Amino acid sequence: MFKKVLIAEDYEITNLSVQRVLQELNIHNVDHVYYCDDALAKIKKGIREKEPYDLLITDIYFEEDHYTQQIKDGKELIIQAKLEDPTLKIIVFSGENRSGAIDSLFSDYYIDGFVRKARYDGKELNLAINSVYQNRQHLSTELQQSVKKINAYELSNYDTDLIKLLAKGVLQKDIPEYLKNKNIKPNSLSSIEKRLSHIKMSLDVNSNEHLIAFCKDLGLI
Repeated sequence: MFKKVLIAEDYEITNLSVQRVLQELNIHNVDHVYYCDDALAKIKKGIREKEPYDLLITDIYFEEDHYTQQIKDGKELIIQAKLEDPTLKIIVFSGENRSGAIDSLFSDYYIDGFVRKARYDGKELNLAINSVYQNRQHLSTELQQSVKKINAYELSNYDTDLIKLLAKGVLQKDIPEYLKNKNIKPNSLSSIEKRLSHIKMSLDVNSNEHLIAFCKDLGLI
């Protein structure tokens, strides 16, 4: 089992709950912090002293207060932590519930496990720690199904660029100019109209407004 664990969580009650789960697993070398800057400092110190952490359990959303922080959220902490120690295992323990955003944590940030804060999350966190220790990624069955549904949509970067422009209030007829300025192709109005029509048909939505709301709800944009 993991020998040395770091918890980065800004709510004291949640922090204590995670510590209790670790105690149940007989993991006693545990440090906990409330700020991302402090977490990275401890990771660096562990490496310097040749006593690195085996596992980081972190939230991704941290509330700002009167302490100025260089690292604003858990995503940036994950990036910095991986730069310091690429072998560090990472479990995200968060209230995030958007399937697209959760999928991005695995595909873009290379986390090892995700546990959503909810009823019985202590049991789920226990399962996640055991799975990750055995070099297996962990995501609950319920969330796995949601993420698979997201992946089935297969939106390209071009698709998300179009939807993001619409979400910013750019009229469909004005999108070609925006794409041309960034040298993104295809950028003709007819190709844009055809692509948006195909996306809406694939996602079973009937308007640009519905498309924007759908993608925001899933964390795709």
